[in-house]
Amino acid sequence: MNRLHGMELFAATARHGSFSEAARQSGLSPASVSRIIGEFETHLGVTLFNRTSRTLALTEAGAIYLRRIEPILDGIRMAEAEAAAFQTRPSGRLLVHSRLMFGNRVLAPLVPEFQAINPEIIVELTLAERPADLNHHDMQVDVEIRIGRPPDPSLASALILQTERILVASPALLDATPPITRPADLAAARCLPYRIAGEEPVWRFARAGVLEEIAIRPATAANSGEVLRMLALAGHGIALLDDYTVQSDIEAGRLRRILPDYAVTNSTFQFGRGIHAVFRRTDYVPAKVRAFLDFFTAARVQNQLRGEAPGCWRCAGSISPRSR
Repeated sequence: MNRLHGMELFAATARHGSFSEAARQSGLSPASVSRIIGEFETHLGVTLFNRTSRTLALTEAGAIYLRRIEPILDGIRMAEAEAAAFQTRPSGRLLVHSRLMFGNRVLAPLVPEFQAINPEIIVELTLAERPADLNHHDMQVDVEIRIGRPPDPSLASALILQTERILVASPALLDATPPITRPADLAAARCLPYRIAGEEPVWRFARAGVLEEIAIRPATAANSGEVLRMLALAGHGIALLDDYTVQSDIEAGRLRRILPDYAVTNSTFQFGRGIHAVFRRTDYVPAKVRAFLDFFTAARVQNQLRGEAPGCWRCAGSISPRSR
């Protein structure tokens, strides 16, 4: 027996004093309502209604039971209304997990504008180099910013920024060392690789369908893109970084791009990249998550990412989060 359904039918019958009216509102027949309430009485072990051919009245036990369950039913209806409001009105706490570089250089500068548009959303940013486990519900992460699409089918994603990795170094370093005109020249150069545990530093190149691997010589390695950027600015070596992290440095002349005719990566020949907003796959995207995705694909924010926000310059097209 569906206890909640029985409680709702009992309360409707008591409110209207009629099986017929309760049946009409619930889309059932009077006989079905009478049968379900009879089963509910058997389950409770008490008679809730005194029935005659002309009248239907609550027993003393029925009146006490009605007083007890009406606040419960009202609370359930209120909870459902509040849950529905969360789906239609962006509000509540939005926990966003991001890599350090993207969080510092892209997310943080845009949070005030996002919250001005969505004043009922409280943004909590957590920045770390390790990805979050969105399937671990204790973490309560709503959106994670990741490089690449998630392989987990239980997660949905939306592309918010198209990127590529590029090689950069300071003008002082490049002016003081032999020219680098091909990937093989990097084997003897001072390089600043991103440290991936258990892997030797290898940079992979592609041009005109030809793939090439170069084992590079680390001057310094780090697991932080911002640290590698600072070392490159200091003339300490050549760094492989995402374009959005160094575009403003290139435009200002603080860094120069190397081997621009090559696609380059430190992963296994995966050259296509992008920054994705990743979230749990559900029937309905929560309003606060949808508001976050909509904000980052709005035309004004795309323009900021292309040129006005620090370091960012190229953004993806519009997204329809509900369809993903």
